Amino acid sequence: MKKILFSTAVVLLSLAQSLSAQVARPKLVVGLMVDQMRWDYLYRFSNRYGDDGFKRLLKDGFSCENTLINYIPTYTAVGHSSVYTGSVPSIHGIAGNDWIIQATGESMYCTQDNSVEGVGTTEREGKQSPRNLLSSTITDQLKLATNFKSKVIGISIKDRGGILPAGHFADAAYWFEAKSGDWISSTFYMKNLPNWVQKFNKLGLPAKYLKQDWNTLYPIETYTDRSIADNNPYEGKWPGEKTPTFPHKTSELMKDVGYELIKSVPQGNTLTLDFAKAAIENEQLGRNPSNNPDFLCVSLSATDYVGHRYSISAVEIEDTYLRLDREIADFLAYLDKTVGEGNYTFFLTADHAASYNPMFYTDKRGNGGYLFTRQILRELNEELQVQHNQKNLVLSLMNYQVHLNNKLIDSLDLNREDIKKTIIKNLKKQDGITYVVDLEGGENMFIPAPIREKIINGYNRKNSGSIQIVAEPQWYSGTPRSTGTTHGVWSAYDSHIPLVFMGWGITPGVSNREVHIVDIAPTLASLLHIMEPNGNIGQPIVEVLGQ
Repeated sequence: MKKILFSTAVVLLSLAQSLSAQVARPKLVVGLMVDQMRWDYLYRFSNRYGDDGFKRLLKDGFSCENTLINYIPTYTAVGHSSVYTGSVPSIHGIAGNDWIIQATGESMYCTQDNSVEGVGTTEREGKQSPRNLLSSTITDQLKLATNFKSKVIGISIKDRGGILPAGHFADAAYWFEAKSGDWISSTFYMKNLPNWVQKFNKLGLPAKYLKQDWNTLYPIETYTDRSIADNNPYEGKWPGEKTPTFPHKTSELMKDVGYELIKSVPQGNTLTLDFAKAAIENEQLGRNPSNNPDFLCVSLSATDYVGHRYSISAVEIEDTYLRLDREIADFLAYLDKTVGEGNYTFFLTADHAASYNPMFYTDKRGNGGYLFTRQILRELNEELQVQHNQKNLVLSLMNYQVHLNNKLIDSLDLNREDIKKTIIKNLKKQDGITYVVDLEGGENMFIPAPIREKIINGYNRKNSGSIQIVAEPQWYSGTPRSTGTTHGVWSAYDSHIPLVFMGWGITPGVSNREVHIVDIAPTLASLLHIMEPNGNIGQPIVEVLGQ
């Protein structure tokens, strides 16, 4: 009898140990989104990277070299939502940074929520929440799995970059308000800013950083291997600048531009990571008393603003990434010290990538150009007015989609199919357009399968337009006077993003197998032994987990 009891006890103990091993989790998960980071930036400036930033991630982590976005349009809010939900606009509802509600014709910003108030501000920038996000996030699933004992915080200069990743159940999301130079939140999360946030705001770091001016990290003559001449027609100037060149006297520019300027310089990333460190320290992230993992979502926005203003071939981009390499090294060292090396899981990815400036590309004898969407919109409405004796039947060409004035069309009982046929016929004649797709019709059969899938994944019946415009490679909405870069289309330069995992539970390595942005959330779910988000369509990247 004693032998039986002893054997039973051994079995139970073994089972308990096995179960304990199965639910082992990191103390902290940190997601770092680098807004507008192309995959090739991991290597483009690598000869000047140090050993402890990007190179450490590639050496000690697992790099998914062929990570693609599997929907259009490729914009910030959509990317952040898709990374954390494992889903696409068709399901999670975030159809762009902005969209038009098809039933009413009203414009909607991705995190707009007029039912809440700002915390730390009285400006409209505070009226934000994740309510427009229809799917749960991996951060939501972690809260559910741990009975809300895990702590989740989102941080970004852009409101959408902090709010959407942190999900519906977050303890907090914080974003930057340019008017005051403060980090703010909304009553969706809290009634008052925590004391540590108030103290951080009082440090006045935006002013401190802007007063330092922006000069190159290294002598400017060393930026010739990867960047074009500093003074060129493809870059945008700030008001008060004669040329878009270094040094950028931010100490002077801020007098007119204000704290908005911090978004478009590398110090915007510095400020964000300073705040992230303060959150880790004051919220005790990674030291959860319930022994459950915490989750910190950080999005770096300055990379996007710099790209939009200066273009991807600019000295400013190279300098931004050389500085970011140092920032990442410093942040990883901070995590090693506070949470402990091997106790946290870290992943780096992007919400979208970016194109060369089309005029730069064509000046080098490549094919490209701009879609004059304002002019096209005017021509469409003029043609439709002649046919139907009614103005403004098309509201917008936002997100490379034709948004009809459905409310007006219905009230006048006009034939929607005739209207769409007219629009499609007109758009097919426009330079720079490859395909024009009736999102409610049947022309999808005549489009290559990868593009067709991206169109289907990106179409949300309530928030997307009726007709999809697919531009030719290197063509964008804009004019020849458009400086900097942009994004939004299906091509690889907008849809090929970095994805590197490192730390607890990650097997170092590399793979060129095609994976998608929606595979990140289910991979994290497998790592954490929790359910994937409720709108997930992705698959775990098993190589990352050593399986």
